[in-house]
Amino acid sequence: MVVPVRVRVDEERCKGCGLCVYVCPRGILELGATVNSGGYHPVRVTEQGLCTSCTLCALMCPDLALEVFRPAARAAAGMVAAEAGGGAAVAVR
Repeated sequence: MVVPVRVRVDEERCKGCGLCVYVCPRGILELGATVNSGGYHPVRVTEQGLCTSCTLCALMCPDLALEVFRPAARAAAGMVAAEAGGGAAVAVR
């Protein structure tokens, strides 16, 4: 079974601050071992299938490095996030 991508990390934008790691209620984000062109260790998703698409990670990210996708059923039910208070756009697809 193919697990759909729920969280996408733009590794070049991520500065590895760890805020998203801290707020993830499922604990599926961690700082990666690789280094991006800025010299930072970007966040990586450990288990896409456990993500609930709550968008907390994207809302906390000061660098807009995370995109969160929701299954069509949840989006159709009206559970769609708009724009976050801190200017962070939460992509819900």
